[in-house]
Amino acid sequence: MQFINNLLLDMELDPRLVEYLSIIIKIFLIGLICIAANFISKRIVVRIITRIVTNSKIKWGPIILEREVFRKLSHIVPAIIIYSFASTFPTYQSTIEKLAIAYMIIVGLVFIRSLLNVCNDIYQTFEISKVKPIKGYIQVVNIIIMTLGVILIISNLMGKSPLILLSGIGALSAVLMLVFKDSLLGLVAGIQLTSNDMVRVGDWIEMPKYGADGDVIDISLNTVKVQNGDKTITMIPSYALISDSFRNWRGMQGSGGRRIKRSLYIDTSSITFCTEEMIGKFIKVHYLSDYIIQKEKEITEYNTKNEIDRNNPVNGRALTNIGVFRGYISNYLKNHEGINQDMPLIVRQLAPGEYGLPLEIYAFTNDVQWAVHESVQSDIFDHLFAVAPEFGLRIFQNPSGADIRNVVEESENKALIGERNY
Repeated sequence: MQFINNLLLDMELDPRLVEYLSIIIKIFLIGLICIAANFISKRIVVRIITRIVTNSKIKWGPIILEREVFRKLSHIVPAIIIYSFASTFPTYQSTIEKLAIAYMIIVGLVFIRSLLNVCNDIYQTFEISKVKPIKGYIQVVNIIIMTLGVILIISNLMGKSPLILLSGIGALSAVLMLVFKDSLLGLVAGIQLTSNDMVRVGDWIEMPKYGADGDVIDISLNTVKVQNGDKTITMIPSYALISDSFRNWRGMQGSGGRRIKRSLYIDTSSITFCTEEMIGKFIKVHYLSDYIIQKEKEITEYNTKNEIDRNNPVNGRALTNIGVFRGYISNYLKNHEGINQDMPLIVRQLAPGEYGLPLEIYAFTNDVQWAVHESVQSDIFDHLFAVAPEFGLRIFQNPSGADIRNVVEESENKALIGERNY
């Protein structure tokens, strides 16, 4: 730089012009050096490092390259060069050094943030990441580092000790608590969610208050991201999973069975005692033959033992079509290949109501997949709706428009026939 000054002075130019020209030339040369250094660091050094990482087949190499960690670090080279040449401009040396240091701190913060993201990406390659995610903790570390970085930048530009700013922040703790309220709540919630194993990435959760009903795809410091069944995304505040109730279907997914809990509504007017003809018909049904023989034996022994007169069907015990139908459903489910036989299987009557007598099926499929579960459930009820009339039972259904029209037409036909006969 001194050589440039001497060269311009030897040209016998005006000293003031020499001063301006020397500053312009120095800035231009420093700029060329920065551009050259930036080109070498990005185009040569970073490419060499990328090739080494790629050829070494490091397991986490692609993650490091995807986050562009080395490329972000290369931005510090021009800042170092500018800081080194700051003494060339004695008048502005202090300002240039401060700006260069501030830029180096910013580059360092970006580099550290990229490293933390790489750590999170690497951690997610392990199965334990679904049980104990660390993204929330990394975000907390990011906030702390960024806060300290901003303090260092401000203290550097002001030329004051960072401790002075830190002491001032202590006085603003109430304001900071208000600003970072969600982050603090999210941090506490994240610790509780992880330590108590309340929710994991991949869990199917249901939270109607927030319109969430789907799989958890991400757990961060402030939010839990849920992908619903219609592929929409719902964002739930992390602390809401602690303060509000939600349903986690993980237990069902890991149990090996998915519940069927649905009722057939039987028209109570179709319920009756079984006649000899009906019993003869039922005993030929594959799933009922053993059941009918056993029940008939029990009923006969009971009635004989208690000397009950069976001339009146009200006396003693007797088979009913609803009871036989219930036994048929139970045996049918016990022999169904889609039902998990190691889990509860119940066919029960609920309290009768305005829609008839509910005959509830409580069982579990042996596959937890939604499509398989619905297919098995539909097959079962298709069959039961079809066979119910074979037991003399009617499935209850509110009258439709077609039913009312048929009744009206039948009444009109009867009236017309009556008039003709008259």
